This record gives sequence, C-alpha cells and structure tokens, in this order.
Amino acid sequence: MDRPGFMASLVAGGVAGVSVDLILFPLDTIKTRLQSPQGFNKAGGFRGIYAGVPSAAVGSFPNAAAFFITYEYVKWFLHTDSSSYLTPMKHMLAASAGEVVACLIRVPSEVVKQRAQVSASTRTFQIFSNILYEEGIQGLYRGYKSTVLREALWSWRQDLVVDSWQSAVCGAFAGGFAAAVTTPLDVAKTRIMLAKAGSSTANGNVLSALHGVWQSQGLAGLFAGVFPRMAAISLGGFIFLGAYDHTHRLLLEVGRKSP
Repeated sequence: MDRPGFMASLVAGGVAGVSVDLILFPLDTIKTRLQSPQGFNKAGGFRGIYAGVPSAAVGSFPNAAAFFITYEYVKWFLHTDSSSYLTPMKHMLAASAGEVVACLIRVPSEVVKQRAQVSASTRTFQIFSNILYEEGIQGLYRGYKSTVLREALWSWRQDLVVDSWQSAVCGAFAGGFAAAVTTPLDVAKTRIMLAKAGSSTANGNVLSALHGVWQSQGLAGLFAGVFPRMAAISLGGFIFLGAYDHTHRLLLEVGRKSP
C-alpha cells in the first residue's frame, strides 16, 4: 500500500472509531448492564451511563486505526482482479486479520470499560490498577478469544466504489443483523470479562460461559441486551463506515492536491 493510502486509512479509521464510541457510549453501557450477572438495576440502571468512557476514549482511535490499517494492507497483499470470484474471500480474510490485530488493543480497553460500567462509583484508573495488581497483564486480555470470535463473525465489509451515504446504509443494515445473531457471544464475552478472578467463568471458556447463562437464565439470558446492541451497532455501522469512507476520500483528495 502506498504511504498516502496507509496514512489515510490510519486517520480515517481512528476518527470513525472515536466518533462511534463516544456518541453511542450510553447504549453500550445499558447493554453491558443488561448482560451483567447481577442484573440491570444492581449494575447501575440508568445512572452514570458514561462510566468507563475514559477507557473507551483512550482505546478507540488506535483500535479502529489498527483494524483499518490491517484490513487495507491485507487486501493489498492479497491483490486480485476486481472481477475475480476470490474477491469476497480476500475481503473476509482481510477483515478477520484486522479484527485479530485490533482486538489486541480493544480487549484491554473493553475489560476496563465494562467493569467501570457496572461499578460506576469506581474510577477507571483504579479499575485498571486493580486488574494489573490482582491478575497481571493476563487479566486485561480476559475474553480475547470470545471477542475475536464475535467480531470475526460480523466484520466482513463490502468494498464497492459507492457514495459515503451508501456505505453507511450498508453498514447499518449489515451491522444490525449481525448484532442480533452474535448477541450470545457478546453475552459470553461480558460474563467472562466481569467474572470474579479465579472463578470458572474467568478462565475464558466461551462454551462454558454460554452454558452457564443458558442454565441460569435460558434463551432470554443469551439474548440479554439484544435491542440496545442492535441499535448501537446499526447506528455505529452508519456512523463508522460513513465517517471512514468520507474521511478517507477527503484525505486522499488532499494528498493528491498537495505538492
């Protein structure tokens, strides 16, 4: 990938990610509290819905930028003719690789953010310090496997030459549908990240976490938070892909005009 394209992907991905995370943070908090083992009201209800926002703000730009840099690079590396039947596979592989890399940044941020969301009275930095003290770096990566699995199942992005608004609409519909389908994995991820250190759930076994939710709460538990999750990801897909596409094109245009 050429340097202008690389830098455009870096900045556009970061801008899009920050926009989504900060605008839709209250919906994410509500979703997390609905999925928490103590229940919505005990987890904070509608109070302090911006608890944990510093963690999201710090991790958002590098997380989104890492995804799109990897995504664009892998697409370039696996270059095929635009008419090739392998093109969809190339995009899927690029998106999967992007998620694996981005989750190295996303998961620690998500662990701290979700614990802050269900403990609104505790400062974000204190939660971060407690995790490092009690569990070490490994504690910050609790739920990595479930997060990668969840993201890889809905991360495919169509790479057609369309207007920004078309890209945004496609992202909204695709994201909303995928959000509903992958909600059980998101519930498992939340339970793993919020589990008490040393418990069986904290070990990170996705199937075990899903089984535990099924036993205690049934189907309703597996789909806890599905509506705010669908709303957040649908709106997020609209904002994210639209902002990325528009910013990316703008930066490339500026790069072409620069001497």
